Amino acid sequence: MAMQLETNSFVTPRPVALVTYDHPVAGTTVEQRGSAPPLVPIVDVSPWGGADGAANAEIAAAVDDACRTVGFMQIVGHGIPTAVIDGLAGAIDWFFALPIDEKRRSMSPRPSINRGYTPPRSERLSYSLGVVSPDDLFEAFNVGAAVSDFPHLSLDPEIYAENIWPDGPGGVAYRDGVLTWMASAGRVARTMTSIFAAALGLPRGHFEPFTDHSIDVLRMNHYDVPVGVEVGQSQMGMGAHTDYGIVTVLWADPVPGLEILRADGSWLPITPAPGALLINLGDLTARWSNDRWLSTMHRVVPPRDAAGTLIRRRSAAFFHDGNADALISTLEPCRAADGSSSYDDVTVGDHLAQKLSGSRGLELNAHAEREASRLRDDVGSPKP
Repeated sequence: MAMQLETNSFVTPRPVALVTYDHPVAGTTVEQRGSAPPLVPIVDVSPWGGADGAANAEIAAAVDDACRTVGFMQIVGHGIPTAVIDGLAGAIDWFFALPIDEKRRSMSPRPSINRGYTPPRSERLSYSLGVVSPDDLFEAFNVGAAVSDFPHLSLDPEIYAENIWPDGPGGVAYRDGVLTWMASAGRVARTMTSIFAAALGLPRGHFEPFTDHSIDVLRMNHYDVPVGVEVGQSQMGMGAHTDYGIVTVLWADPVPGLEILRADGSWLPITPAPGALLINLGDLTARWSNDRWLSTMHRVVPPRDAAGTLIRRRSAAFFHDGNADALISTLEPCRAADGSSSYDDVTVGDHLAQKLSGSRGLELNAHAEREASRLRDDVGSPKP
């Protein structure tokens, strides 16, 4: 259901400067000014799970190829109605247009509780890699799976923290729009893990025991640097990082900002194609697959228009991270001939705690040398 906001509870935000698409081509991403190389494929997942075995195999093969070569893809045919997307966008607009003092009322009591409002310049995503960088420009609001969602289980109340919501009638509408989107994004994430199982040659439903009380988190990001505020030369909207969990489902404005790190060390700008959602893999899937599939490094540079002026950008990342107590061990088909793996086993909860202590707790993560080694020396300095 689309979110309805009373006019007296809505503050008009600065409009988003949209990028026009000159010639979108099926199977490619469309960068700013319509000139993207065909490096991030578009996959139509609408036939998935139907009776057409050939269509299912084609989708699994396309996803496998994207996961091996890029670690990112765009999907269409995801089935999320326009009204649900509009509800999410309206919720983002409403909350981030509030005065800063009102937004701060929705902050979590401590960084280890990944809920509620995060003010600008209070996180450094590169710290999750053990890499030093300036503070990130974005502000965010996090919602996630809570203890109360699983009354039959005994779960850690800090990992599965209850959500924090803004007050008042506008807050009720905000909650409705956010939770409706979160349910839809969760369905897409589970569709992707079912495709992953087929693409990796695993039995149907292989990943379900690892995700039946998944630490799912929706992070709504807002990039809107106030006029007159200086941005440092190396300052990012969101610093370079890999995502932490299994798979990320991303909705974003079709404006510049997001970039992915290519094998040659250069950064490729990515702008979502019309109607598409971006999908990327997290560290846990790289561990499962022993790097057969890529957890791709990415960042968000301060969004600018063609004239170089800073512009507003919105995004919403749904992180499907797996059960806190799930042990992630490299899959047998992905191990070396001698049965070895490049990764030690780790629980989802321990891995996420290490990452979040960096990005939110601002303690350089000493357990991400493998990921950090991909960054060029000029991005930041790894922890000694």
